[in-house]
Amino acid sequence: MRVLWRAFRLIWSAAPWAMWRGALMYVTVLLMGAALLGLSGWFITATGIAGLAGIGIAFDVFRPSAGVRFLALGRAGTRYGERLLTHDATLRALSALRTSLMRRLSRLSLPEMQRLRGPLALTRITADVDALDGIVLRLGLPIAAAFLTHGLVFMALRWLTTPDMALTIAVGYLAGAALVMLRLAGATFSPSRAAERANQSLRRDTISMMRGRTDLYVQGRLQTHLAGLRAADDEMRAAMAQLDRVDREAGLVLSLLVSIVAGAALALGGHLVATDALDPARSAIGFFVALALAETVLPLRRGIAEIGRIRDAAENILQHEEQGTKTPRIGGQATGSGLKTDGLSYRRPGASTALLDGLRLRVNAGETVALVGPSGSGKSTLLALLAGTEPEYLGDIHVLDQDLRAYGERELRAVLTMVPQRSALIGGSILDNLALAKPDVSREEADAVLEAVQLAQVVARMGGLDGMLGESGAGLSGGESRRLVLARALLRRPDILLLDEPTEGLDTLTAEKVLAGIRAWLPDAAILMASHRRAEIESADRVFKLS
Repeated sequence: MRVLWRAFRLIWSAAPWAMWRGALMYVTVLLMGAALLGLSGWFITATGIAGLAGIGIAFDVFRPSAGVRFLALGRAGTRYGERLLTHDATLRALSALRTSLMRRLSRLSLPEMQRLRGPLALTRITADVDALDGIVLRLGLPIAAAFLTHGLVFMALRWLTTPDMALTIAVGYLAGAALVMLRLAGATFSPSRAAERANQSLRRDTISMMRGRTDLYVQGRLQTHLAGLRAADDEMRAAMAQLDRVDREAGLVLSLLVSIVAGAALALGGHLVATDALDPARSAIGFFVALALAETVLPLRRGIAEIGRIRDAAENILQHEEQGTKTPRIGGQATGSGLKTDGLSYRRPGASTALLDGLRLRVNAGETVALVGPSGSGKSTLLALLAGTEPEYLGDIHVLDQDLRAYGERELRAVLTMVPQRSALIGGSILDNLALAKPDVSREEADAVLEAVQLAQVVARMGGLDGMLGESGAGLSGGESRRLVLARALLRRPDILLLDEPTEGLDTLTAEKVLAGIRAWLPDAAILMASHRRAEIESADRVFKLS
């Protein structure tokens, strides 16, 4: 419940005034419904008694009928306003939540961000945020409005009828509905989670199959993969069928509860009339109000049935919640040159030994240093540390003679750029991909940087800068994609450039030309590249070895 409460507060706080207005209108709708049936019941009964007594001509039918029409029209208008306000507020809250979530995810370390690139992470985040609309619309507001409505109706019935009538209806509904909802929550918690997880598995595996269908076909695994998809689909359908069965049973039980409470109110009203404790018209109010209050409990089924799915979504979203407010970093313009480390040490979480221990390294402005070492020696980790994407380390890192920890994110990215082994392109034109680094890039500058990375002829064959790429840059080979990412990095004209195996996938001649183009484009930059190819090592001014 604590997780659900935190998620509810998170959504509510995004648009509190709109939520409060929607909640007020929700309660107004329920109260108008109860008043409408209560007044109608009193009016019908009083009119019938007046007719039997022969005084119908003297009975005032105009004011009660006007009240009935007012409540009927007012309820319809209030319902429209409630739906408009609560849904609009919830959608705006979810939009704000997506922005906040992406902001928090952008602060993860580079390895964690790279793990989020898969289809599982994307579909999981999308589904989790979408699931949280139910925490307000189908859980929070209906439950709060139901309690408030029953409290106000109890006081009104106590005044209009008798305390016994008010107590019978309140206890019948609150105790009976609580038992039904608890039973429903227990019966649907696991199936709703299973249905959602099977749905996520189906999405993930379908995307994986579409992307890797060629490899699956070549390896003879396509039918096996399809069988797995059918199994996930069967699991999801079975869980949803169980949810549907429990939901229908809960609906039947709630309908019986309404009948029992209304029947109890009718029997009590008859007893009160027989003992002259209440007149027939006022005793009818309790029966009709009991029927109207069914609207406070019947809509709760859907939200309670999805509570397992909503709770999972809330846990996934809240695990990325920011841990307090970070101390603001110092901005300002760095005036030094180059990059250096002093006694830098780093240990991976859970590791018994340090990956980097007391490392001292310096890369001067205009110098290219090749970082070499066996696989697992920490080349990529060192680049991530220098780029500020791994915040936990010992020792000092200085960027342009200023402590790395003193940089703000914007200031750091203005002077330092890193091209990791795995970099992303977007679906769109070549120019769109370059504009990610420099939105106001001119066509002349774009052509020049493509020439620097030996990609100009490839782009020309694709139709120039307006040539279109598919999803994740589909349409380019691995080496071509890597060169386009390099071109994008060069457009930032950083003072420090970190490269992780920049010429992977290129032939030796092209690799040499690309490395020369990088240095020609950034003649004064300090360049540090993790290397294992001879072309990269030979192009460097100095080699630094990790063991």
